[in-house]
Amino acid sequence: MKKQITRRSFIQQSGKAGAALALSATVLPSIISCNSVKAVAHGHSFSFSQNPLPYSYTSLEPYIDAQTMEIHFTKHAAGYAKNLADAIVAEGINAANTTLEEVLANISKYTTKMRNNAGGHYNHELFWKCMAPKNDDKPSASLSDAIVKDFGSLDSFKVKFNEAAKTRFGSGWAWLVVSDKKLVIGSTPNQDNPLMNISDYKGFPLLGLDVWEHAYYLKYQNKRADYISNWWNVVNWKYVSERYELAVK
Repeated sequence: MKKQITRRSFIQQSGKAGAALALSATVLPSIISCNSVKAVAHGHSFSFSQNPLPYSYTSLEPYIDAQTMEIHFTKHAAGYAKNLADAIVAEGINAANTTLEEVLANISKYTTKMRNNAGGHYNHELFWKCMAPKNDDKPSASLSDAIVKDFGSLDSFKVKFNEAAKTRFGSGWAWLVVSDKKLVIGSTPNQDNPLMNISDYKGFPLLGLDVWEHAYYLKYQNKRADYISNWWNVVNWKYVSERYELAVK
């Protein structure tokens, strides 16, 4: 077994308290409980700092244009990460001993600034990973079985998910989550998410779609439905399936 990196050595190397939880792949998986859903941190827990985009700005074209990706990542998402780092200091959170998921699970204890920026940062870190350059990936066999069991078919699931995304009033997110080992579709306003204890819709997120206008307006203008429909071409089913396996094991 590889030697585990200590939090102290990591903090010294990074020099950023906000990045204290961005441990390498050598760190053993840890289990946290959130709304009765087990979330495995190994590879699926996000640090308090912004990670590099896992592909180029042009990689998701023609479905998501490069200019939108660059602005979205370097301005909007980077802003959430910066403001989150400020909130962590202002609200006395020990980032070396607290996970982002734990903050979200207890978000009612914190300020609106923390709620907006911790949620915005987590949501975007998941969003980037839920997408990949166009490929022929499909849900894993076990996730496919669960989709059929809970929604009837993959096509029926997409119709229900699209409806949740299209009908989210104003800005927000559409989600596929695991709750008590059952797949559930829903949406949240603004930068809230299903890990938050203030959310009426709870579970471990497998797939999240950003339906804020800044995610699509340069290419699609007011045609949110077209953006949602085209987005399925870049869904990273391999990553979503991995999250499902961890959530139900």
